[in-house]
Amino acid sequence: MRQEPANPAVRKRVQNSFGRQGLMSHLGARLAHIGPGRVHIVLPARPEVTQQHGYVHAGATSAIADSAGGYAALTLFDEESEVLTVEYKINLLAPAAGDHLEAIGSVLKAGRTLTVCQLEVHGVRPDGTRKLVANGQQTLIRVSRPVA
Repeated sequence: MRQEPANPAVRKRVQNSFGRQGLMSHLGARLAHIGPGRVHIVLPARPEVTQQHGYVHAGATSAIADSAGGYAALTLFDEESEVLTVEYKINLLAPAAGDHLEAIGSVLKAGRTLTVCQLEVHGVRPDGTRKLVANGQQTLIRVSRPVA
């Protein structure tokens, strides 16, 4: 499926913000797609992000889902706005296994103050086979960018 890319200014803004996230760097996550109202984050499966049975830990799975939704919302906001998560609910549907996980955040409803996103996380095998391992919903709040 072909995804529409965000304009270069929005892409750069999201990439710069993502680069400042210590947790995403620590986990080894990377941006895979930035489009209007839609962001994909990929997390390689490695021992450092697994739980005791060898699956990717629910905390890592949830973290990339949360960030994907937050950045999906940010793609629709003006340059003076930032985003914070108000709440999210995630259902872990299957063990998070595969070569890597791909989190997809999609804006369902963008409002002046609150934005609601759909979250999906897929386990992806080396042959490209995908399995939905988590889904959820998230509410975000638009806030003014802090003065530097």
